[in-house]
Amino acid sequence: MDERETAISAADRTCPRCGAAREPDQRYCLECGLVLPEVTGRLPSLRRRWIRRLGWYPGDWIWVSLLTLVVAGAGAASAIILTRHVNDAGATFYRPSTAVPVVQPAPVPTATTPATVDTSTLPAAPEPTTTAPVTPPGPKNGRISWPKNENGWTVVLVSYPKTNGRPAALQTADKGARSGLRQVGVLDSSLYASLQPGYYVVFTGVYSSKADADAAVATARQAGFGGAYSRQIAR
Repeated sequence: MDERETAISAADRTCPRCGAAREPDQRYCLECGLVLPEVTGRLPSLRRRWIRRLGWYPGDWIWVSLLTLVVAGAGAASAIILTRHVNDAGATFYRPSTAVPVVQPAPVPTATTPATVDTSTLPAAPEPTTTAPVTPPGPKNGRISWPKNENGWTVVLVSYPKTNGRPAALQTADKGARSGLRQVGVLDSSLYASLQPGYYVVFTGVYSSKADADAAVATARQAGFGGAYSRQIAR
């Protein structure tokens, strides 16, 4: 429960994109310019309940998706009820005023017996040879460490304050690996000049260019991390 309360505190007091600290009435992140989510009202209350129950939060977009699903379900139920009501009321059939002519079927031609071919003298076809394709090993799937003395780009899933934030960060990394994300790990932001110090950063992927990292952001968001974004990792 302490880990989930820590996650709630991180969601309310930090930017979901870059992990920078924020004030409750702050509208925009001073580090990356993101429009910050509200921390007061009904939506933030639902967000906290979600985290207390499940330990993670996909993003505020989940409520729009749930509302769309409810509306779609209500529409389908209404269509079923309307169809059943029409069937119970009975359907009206109309008989045409003119007789429909009966068309006699065309005679089926008599099949002729094909000539018998002696296959004893035909050459036998060679047996086909198949070679099983070689499948190259895929990238590593699971928790990793950032390569030593290496700079690059990655996709940040969630950032947690270092104060009692490591257990939650490790739990989120395991969740990302179970969701199918590759090369998931946790790094200390204080060790990298490109990051704001004081956070445990959960990341996925080690990329040599920003374009490759940007292309992987959509995959991370589809895995349930709606606030995922690309970030440079440099010492």
